[in-house]
Amino acid sequence: MKIAVTSQNFREITGHAGKARRFILYVPGEDGEPVEVERISIPKEMTLHEFRGDDHSLFGFDVVITASCGQGFVNRLAAHGVKVIATSEKDPIRAAKAVIAGIDLPPPDPHDHDYGLPHLHPFLLRMDEHQCKH
Repeated sequence: MKIAVTSQNFREITGHAGKARRFILYVPGEDGEPVEVERISIPKEMTLHEFRGDDHSLFGFDVVITASCGQGFVNRLAAHGVKVIATSEKDPIRAAKAVIAGIDLPPPDPHDHDYGLPHLHPFLLRMDEHQCKH
């Protein structure tokens, strides 16, 4: 099992996975504990938000763990057989350990992408119908 964790600071799990440029890579050790095998930094044009194509390094992983992501990110990785897990867990090692053990991670924190300001999505006609899930 190959696991990538979004971590802009290489210390904790960070969000906005589609724009993430830094990842910690883990594999299970013989004892079942996560073993860090690499830290990668990619240029902006290689973020999934910018990249177009079928040959991205993230497509070679089994799981990507992040604090937040959009449905497009999830769909794009799923098309390449990669499972995306969004979580409120901040510790990359604890998260990788849980995934290796088959333990569910806590759900992600609510994401207030509009800083509390009213907003509309193109498919909505009335503000009172809006229940933003991202």
